[in-house]
Amino acid sequence: MRVLGIDPGLTRCGVGVVDGAVGRSLTMVHVGVFRTPADLDTARRLHQLEQLIEAGVLAHRPDVVAVERVFSQHNVSTVMGTAQASAVAMLVAARHGIPVHLHTPSEVKASVTGNGRADKAQVTSMVTRLLRLTEAPRPADAADALALAICHIWRGGAQNRIEAAVAAQKAKARAR
Repeated sequence: MRVLGIDPGLTRCGVGVVDGAVGRSLTMVHVGVFRTPADLDTARRLHQLEQLIEAGVLAHRPDVVAVERVFSQHNVSTVMGTAQASAVAMLVAARHGIPVHLHTPSEVKASVTGNGRADKAQVTSMVTRLLRLTEAPRPADAADALALAICHIWRGGAQNRIEAAVAAQKAKARAR
């Protein structure tokens, strides 16, 4: 499974592509950060972000897009930009017929480090170790995007199998 992880942000949007499956080794395919200039109006920044994510989807052809679920913050302008960037990522994925899954920051941290309250340094360290990288991905947005992809491979793959089993049971019950 190839997962495009997106750590949404209007100024910095982390992107990471990881290949892997539950119980198999993980491979980093791509990592980076898309940036938009703060002096542009929001509509143009969102358009630039849409073009960058579109290019990433076309270049890497992910099976799934995993996006960090927007959570409440005290800074309304920050959460608005994050939510808007998240919506752009979901829109691009939908345009290509790619399933989108949202994961909370604590879900991602718990999946990658075993601790839902891990700090950014712990997440970056584990991502580096799990992907067998020679150096840590920088900035933290890039490492967070890879962590999202890893989280989805480990949690999403299992969740997909559970959903398929439940659907098969329901179909079997209807056939009776």
